[in-house]
Amino acid sequence: MAEKKKYRSSGWYNSKSHRRDTFIHRGWMRNQGHPNHLFDGRPVIGICNTWSELTPCNGHFREIAESVKKGVYEAGGFPLEFPVFSASESNLRPTAMLFRNLASMDVEEAIRGNPMDGVVLLMGCDKTTPSLMMGAASVDIPTIGVSGGPMLNGHHRGEIIGSGTGVWQLDADLNAGKITEDDFVSAEISMSRSKGNCMTMGTASTMGSMVEALGMALPHNAAIPAVDARRYALAHMSGKRIVEMVKENLTMSKVVSKESFENAMTLDIAMGGSTNTVLHILAAAKEGELDFGMDDIDRLSRRVPNLCKVAPSSSFHMEDVHRAGGIMAILGELEKAKLLNSESKTVHSETLLDAINTWDINRKPSSEVEEFYSAAPGMIPTTQPFSQNKRYPQLDIDRENGCIRNSDNAHSQDGGLAVLKGNIAEDGCIVKTAGVDEKILTFSGPARVFESQDDAVDAILGDEIVAGDVVVIRYEGPKGGPGMQEMLYPTSYLKAKGLGEKCALITDGRFSGGTSGLSIGHISPEAASKGYIALIKEGDIININIPKRSIDVDLLDEELNQRRKEMTALGKKAWKPHKRNRTVSLALQAYALLASSASDGAVRQIKGIIEDE
Repeated sequence: MAEKKKYRSSGWYNSKSHRRDTFIHRGWMRNQGHPNHLFDGRPVIGICNTWSELTPCNGHFREIAESVKKGVYEAGGFPLEFPVFSASESNLRPTAMLFRNLASMDVEEAIRGNPMDGVVLLMGCDKTTPSLMMGAASVDIPTIGVSGGPMLNGHHRGEIIGSGTGVWQLDADLNAGKITEDDFVSAEISMSRSKGNCMTMGTASTMGSMVEALGMALPHNAAIPAVDARRYALAHMSGKRIVEMVKENLTMSKVVSKESFENAMTLDIAMGGSTNTVLHILAAAKEGELDFGMDDIDRLSRRVPNLCKVAPSSSFHMEDVHRAGGIMAILGELEKAKLLNSESKTVHSETLLDAINTWDINRKPSSEVEEFYSAAPGMIPTTQPFSQNKRYPQLDIDRENGCIRNSDNAHSQDGGLAVLKGNIAEDGCIVKTAGVDEKILTFSGPARVFESQDDAVDAILGDEIVAGDVVVIRYEGPKGGPGMQEMLYPTSYLKAKGLGEKCALITDGRFSGGTSGLSIGHISPEAASKGYIALIKEGDIININIPKRSIDVDLLDEELNQRRKEMTALGKKAWKPHKRNRTVSLALQAYALLASSASDGAVRQIKGIIEDE
C-alpha cells in the first residue's frame, strides 16, 4: 500500500518525532469540536479573512468564508479560518496605504507560523488585495484569491452614481453651489446600495481584475456583482480547487511569473485602471522576487490600447463589464491583438489561453458561460449577499461601441495609463490617460507650489489658482507624507472651479481610480528622498507631454544643481516641508523608515536597517 502523502500541516498534527508538540496542537484544536478524523493527514486549508465591521466593502466575507469551507470539505480538506488586519479605505485615517505593508507582514507571518497547506485569500477593499497577495507571495504555498465583488450601482434621482467617485463630483457640485446640502445627504443614502466594493474603476475593482489576469483567481472573479448568487458558487468552487492545488503542489511561484505580471499590467492599461495599482503590482512582484519594474510598465503602456473605459472615465460600471463578458472578454481581445503572454499558467487552467477559449463570450462559449455573464443587478437594494439571481435577456457582445471594445475600435491606441519621466521624475511617475482630455495631453504652465494637500485645497477654494497653472503638491510620498495619502480633494475642487481641463496637478503623493483630468502622481524620487520635485520654486515652468512620455521643469542642469547645494546646506532641515503643521505619529514614522520609493512599489525595505550577514 502506497504511503499517504505528507503535507506541511503534518509537522503540527502528525509528527511522531515531536509527540508532545503534536499533543498540544491537536489537543487545543479539539476544544473547538473538531472530530478526530480531520487530523488524519488531509490538506489543511487556511482561509485568510479580511472581514471587519470597519471595512464595509468586506462586510459579506463571513458568508463567503462559509461557502469556501463547503468547497474545501467537499474536496476532502480541513478548512480553518483566520483573521488578518483589514485595511479599510473608507474609514482608516490618514490613509489605508500606511497599513498595506503592515497587513502584508501580518498575512505572511500568519501563514508561515500556522499549520496550513494552502490558503484562500478573501480580499476586496483597496489595500486588502495587495496586502494579501504580497504576504502570500513571501511564503509561497498553494494560493487562490476570492474577491468580494463590486456593489450594485447607486441610483439617485434617475441617474447612476458611482461609489468611490460620485462623492467627489457631488462634493465639488456642493462647493460650487450647484446642489444643496439636502441633495448631498440624499445622494449619500442612495450611493451604496449593497454589499461589495466600489463598482467604479477604482483600486478595488482594478486589483480584483489584475488578480484574475495574474491567473490567481477563478475566471469571473472580478466583475460579478457581490450580491449575486453566482459569487457564492465562485467561493465554493475556489475552496474545492485549493485542495486540488495542494495535492498537485501548485504553489504560487509555479503560477505567477514575470510574464503573469506583464499580463496583469497589460489588462490594467487596457482598462484605464486606478493608478494606485502600479504601486501594488510592483510591490507584489518584489515580494515574489520577480524582476518586474517601472521600465516594464513603461514598455507595455506604449503598445497596449485602451479597450474599456469604466466610471469615472465613462458611464459604464462593473455591472456593465460583467455583462460584456468580464475580464476574460478583455483578455480575449488582448490575446487576439497578440498583446498577452497566453501560455502563462493559472490556478484553474493549464494556460491563460485555455481559460480565454473557454470563458470569452465571443469565442463560441457554452450555454453555461453565456448564462453566467447574463447576471443582472435585479434593481433591488439589499445588504444580503447572494440574494439576487436575475438575468439580462442578452449580453453585450458589441466590440465596436460596447463596454469592451476590440483593438481596431479602441478608445485610443495609447493605453489608459502612462509612465512619464524627466528631470522632475527621474524614476518615473504615473498618469491615468484614460481620464485626460485630448486637448491637454501636452501642457505647460507656471508652478504653484504647496507642501501639503490641505494648503493646495485652501488655495484652490480661495481662487488663488487660475487657468494654466500647474499645482505642485510635494512631501506627500511614502516617506514625506508619511504614508502617501490620496490627492482627491484638490482634483475635485479644481473641477468645481471649472479648472479641471485648464490646470495640471503633479505630486509625489497618489491618486485613486476616482481621479480624472491631468493629474500626475507617484513622482519618484519623492521630495523627501531628495527628488527634484523638492527643488521646484513658485513660477517655474513645468512642461508635460504625455505622447512623448515626458515631464520636466524648464531649468538648466546648472540651476538645478545649485538649488540642490542650497537645499543640502540646510542640514537637518533639508528635504523636509518647512511650513506644514502635521502630527506624525510613531506608526507613521516607522512606516517612513521602512518604505521604499513609489517607483519600487512603496514596499517595505530593511536594507541599511538590518545589515546583511
